[in-house]
Amino acid sequence: MTMPVETTTKAAAATSGFLARSQTPNEWKAVTASILTLVEEATFDVSPEGISFRAMDPSHVALVDLSWPSSGFEKFDCSKSDKFTVRVEDFAKLIRRAESRDAIEISRHGTESLVLKLGAKREFELHLIESSQNATPLPKLNFSSKFTIIEPAIDRVLNDISVISNHITIEAKKDQLMFSGKGDTGKASVTLEKSTQELPELDVREESKATYSIEYLLKITKAAGSASDMINFEYSSKMPLRMEFKLGEAPKGGRIHFYLAPRVQE
Repeated sequence: MTMPVETTTKAAAATSGFLARSQTPNEWKAVTASILTLVEEATFDVSPEGISFRAMDPSHVALVDLSWPSSGFEKFDCSKSDKFTVRVEDFAKLIRRAESRDAIEISRHGTESLVLKLGAKREFELHLIESSQNATPLPKLNFSSKFTIIEPAIDRVLNDISVISNHITIEAKKDQLMFSGKGDTGKASVTLEKSTQELPELDVREESKATYSIEYLLKITKAAGSASDMINFEYSSKMPLRMEFKLGEAPKGGRIHFYLAPRVQE
């Protein structure tokens, strides 16, 4: 799809540009799929330190925050800060064309188009659009409970509860984590014990309980979970939930943070 492009001065075009190459498509597939769950367009900030992105969905229920340092790429060149805005669906369609062994190289050199190279012989040019996004601040939160859960386990938990309810309540105690939901047809609950294969880490400074939308959680974990075997969660009673998905190998890789607002109890 050809999109309208924003005109810039020749001086600006001459000084902007970057190149980011990743060894596999997995990270970009997770990034684009994650962002696509919340917004239709995305403005990525590029600097010598790496690539970042932050935005909130139109309903102000969820926020995504991407931090991908230059050290997380196979090759990264950027001498001056730059940014580019794309329609996420158009960008994701190109990223999805990459095969599992394809390196992905994304670059811009003084033009209003983004160049994507998939593997050694395929190249696409995507026209950029003018950004309509405003700056999105991060919420200032103190978390009382933290836990790490393997991706298949949280996927099973969410699907179990979703059979009964549209919302899931997470209750963290010292040695166990309980997920529950209720609806017109009944109730459901799943309990995970601390220090098991499914729940390797659970740190509860204060017992916490909050309720969130299962629809958002299912979309987010499906999109970003493909890039991360482990998902980190942090939250407090009746406060937003933060999920962390790792991109690539730690400590050099990046991460995606999702913030999800709690359901207001009636």
